[in-house]
Amino acid sequence: MADKSKIVIIKKIKKGHGGHHGGAWKVAYADFVTAMMAFFLLLWLLTMTSSEKRAVLAQYFKNFSIFQEAGKSFMKESSQILQSPSGDLKTSSRDPGMGTELTAEDLKEKLKRAIEEKLRDLKDQALVDIFEGGVRIQLVDSDGKSMFLPGSAELSPSAKALLKLVSENIKDMLNRIAVEGHTDAAPLMNGQITNWELSTARASSARRELESNSIDTNRIARVVGYADTELLIKENPRDPRNRRISIILLQPPHKEPAGTFPVRQEVTPAIRPAEREPAPSATPDGLQSGRNQGEGRIQLRPELDIRPQKPIQP
Repeated sequence: MADKSKIVIIKKIKKGHGGHHGGAWKVAYADFVTAMMAFFLLLWLLTMTSSEKRAVLAQYFKNFSIFQEAGKSFMKESSQILQSPSGDLKTSSRDPGMGTELTAEDLKEKLKRAIEEKLRDLKDQALVDIFEGGVRIQLVDSDGKSMFLPGSAELSPSAKALLKLVSENIKDMLNRIAVEGHTDAAPLMNGQITNWELSTARASSARRELESNSIDTNRIARVVGYADTELLIKENPRDPRNRRISIILLQPPHKEPAGTFPVRQEVTPAIRPAEREPAPSATPDGLQSGRNQGEGRIQLRPELDIRPQKPIQP
């Protein structure tokens, strides 16, 4: 009877699935899908963009950098045009991105190439070299070809052509110019003038020709004649090459680095507001407003006396 009264407990263990892991995977999956959508959208935009726009975009990202050494800064690549208080415009001639400087060697080669290309027949009469930090262009005579008519300061057609070509290549530069005249040691036949007067007159003729070809008059630093004191061919004082004109682009002192030649930039002048004309003064000619001496005062000229006079006795 005792065995029949014992209670038997049966424990059932249910085997189920693992616990819930939350929705974190959904966030990661959404980020992945968004990134893929942005990627394919970018590919579509690139296929719809022209090659010119793609080049501009590539250049933009290429130049951008937080480091000073990498690429070029935006400010240096921009036009550095500043307006002074007076309204005048100035340009920076030291901007390397604008190509506003030439070395003396570069300018010499530029002039040589221009003469070689345009005036090949006269290349032997145009000597270009570096002289005292500047660039010197010498127009020399040769056998049968003269820069001036014999015994006069009148330029020959060959000299005018060379001076025009030189002017075209130096007119946009800022350096001042020296014009020198030289002769050979042969005395003049007429005897009325000497080589001193002739060399000076020829230098002045060359100056006038430069100015007629758009060279600014203010750039001319000096015009001088040396007669036969500075011969090009010292071994033969009567060599025709001693008769020459020297055009020297001077190096500006203490402004630009040695051996550099700044170039003038084309700048569109800003439109200034119309300046208001000063209102006519209501003060009589003999009176002057005394603003500097205090408000409400009138300063009298010493020669005027407006005090009441004593009545004249009959």
